[in-house]
Amino acid sequence: MDIKTATALHRLRLISIPEALSFPALIIFGSILSRVSDIDFLMPPLGALHGLLFVIYVLFLLDVWIKAKWPVKRVALFFVLCLLPFGGLYGDKLLKRYESDGVIAARARREGTVNA
Repeated sequence: MDIKTATALHRLRLISIPEALSFPALIIFGSILSRVSDIDFLMPPLGALHGLLFVIYVLFLLDVWIKAKWPVKRVALFFVLCLLPFGGLYGDKLLKRYESDGVIAARARREGTVNA
């Protein structure tokens, strides 16, 4: 794995957890609190934050798709995971495994133990 691919994977991992937690926060704090109390000022900033994190996640996912040459099924899986509450946490676990597998494979190629 080259440095650009590793960087793209790492960026996607960095955004996956905040994006995964912003959706439940939007639901819990924004929707529920605005309905049961007079606290409705949280909804616009939480909605904007979640939207921004979602757009960044999708852009980083497209970057990984191009640089890592992922199959469409894998990209679709990560897109669906970002739509589910807490789905990005599972996505982060998968990304960590892909990242470590790529580093191990790159190190093996560099040391000449694998012909690739």
